[in-house]
Amino acid sequence: MAITMTKLMNMSPTMSSSSSSSSLTSTPAPAPTVLPVRTIPGSYGWPLLGPISDRLDYFWFQGPETFFRKRIEKYKSTVFRTNMPPTFPLFLNVNPNVIAVLDCKSFSHLFDMDLVEKSNVLVGDFMPSVKYTGDIRVCAYLDTSEEHHTKVKNFALDTLKRSSKVWVSEFLANLEVMWNTLEENISSSGSASYLVPLQKCLFNFLTKSIIGADPAKSQKISESGYLMIDKWLAFQLLPTLNISYLQPLPEIFLHSFTYPFLLVKGDYEALYEFVEKEGQEMVQRGQTEFGLTKQETIHNLLFILGFNAYGGFSIFFQSLISTIGSDTELQGKLRQEVKEKLGSTAPSYESVKNLDLVWSVVYETLRLNPPVPLQYARARKDFQLNSHDSIFEVKKGELLCGYQTLVMRDPQVFNDPENFVSDRFMKETGLLNYLYWSNGPQTGSPAESNKQCAAKDYVVLTAVLFVAYVFQRYNSFTYSSSAITAVEKA
Repeated sequence: MAITMTKLMNMSPTMSSSSSSSSLTSTPAPAPTVLPVRTIPGSYGWPLLGPISDRLDYFWFQGPETFFRKRIEKYKSTVFRTNMPPTFPLFLNVNPNVIAVLDCKSFSHLFDMDLVEKSNVLVGDFMPSVKYTGDIRVCAYLDTSEEHHTKVKNFALDTLKRSSKVWVSEFLANLEVMWNTLEENISSSGSASYLVPLQKCLFNFLTKSIIGADPAKSQKISESGYLMIDKWLAFQLLPTLNISYLQPLPEIFLHSFTYPFLLVKGDYEALYEFVEKEGQEMVQRGQTEFGLTKQETIHNLLFILGFNAYGGFSIFFQSLISTIGSDTELQGKLRQEVKEKLGSTAPSYESVKNLDLVWSVVYETLRLNPPVPLQYARARKDFQLNSHDSIFEVKKGELLCGYQTLVMRDPQVFNDPENFVSDRFMKETGLLNYLYWSNGPQTGSPAESNKQCAAKDYVVLTAVLFVAYVFQRYNSFTYSSSAITAVEKA
């Protein structure tokens, strides 16, 4: 391929080396500050009543962000004990007790695999039934200490590397279909909801790139594949999803019990059979080169495609579209940069690397609206956890929970943290060390020894390609309530 993902990382701003000015002065370095050891504040409340109270605050009375902010204020600490849903009545085997870590320093402990482990904690102590993944614990639920994690993570990394040959071309081809559809709908109806065209675009592009299979080979998958993934994701995660409207109905019917795999069994089997038939080359590679069984290969491929890639991109691109579409001044700046630096050159790995503002806008969108807001890890052993101002004793087996939406608004790291600053990552390149959206810092590298998103660099690149494409094709677009109401062609 023209450029490797390692090189892609070098396109992005990285932390500058330490200044040499310290060697030119005789002033002694200040003594390191000794942080006080503090008991973790907060409590889990009375059995049953405490978790239910916190659950209602989290989902209904306060919402996730206010839930965490109020407790930071109450305990005067970004580290505290609380409960996270799902909880009673029908989650008797789920322990809702967590230690919240809500600043960049304490949150970073979640990536230290010597201190924490990640077995079955993707969405906290609650784990959807393995029937949703063929009775197999896929890579996301494996800890790095498990031998199988190494096999599957390396398979995922290799799959992405091979997909790079068609990644850009498939993405741009499906983007063209998406925007042609939107233009037709705007012309006929005056506005166009972008969600379905976006999801079709993502499903087709990702299926071809990751699985090596064309959805057009199956009428059922071509027409409904993206909906099958949507339902499969929803029924797994409903007990943990924030749904703020029509309360108390969500608390009664959506957050109080798990949903059986039977509801999506037919759809999942259809997706499995499609990958088995049309993705034979990728399935065979998993078996012969990485020592996986056929079933393990297909179920992990479906999870990578549906949960990691399609699910993550669907959330992230909605944030990206709404962020850019709601700011006409920002659109003008992006259009100017794309016009000056890219011109009519087709977006590619190489051609977008100098679009500094575009990269910064993508990073800033990820900072304020991470696709996965919650990260969990369980203490592998007793250890001392540091926040900016205190040290806390964490015991082996305790579950840590980080809400990234607040973590990446840490005022001790980010200036003007609550606001979108389009050129933030152009002015302060070292901040990429604290951009944690991918289960690790943006300056980190996914490997079999960690849990960082295998497609971290692909996600950022794809978003940059998206913005570049849009402002080559249009001078501007008008956005309102999940719809595109007008486009002005370039």
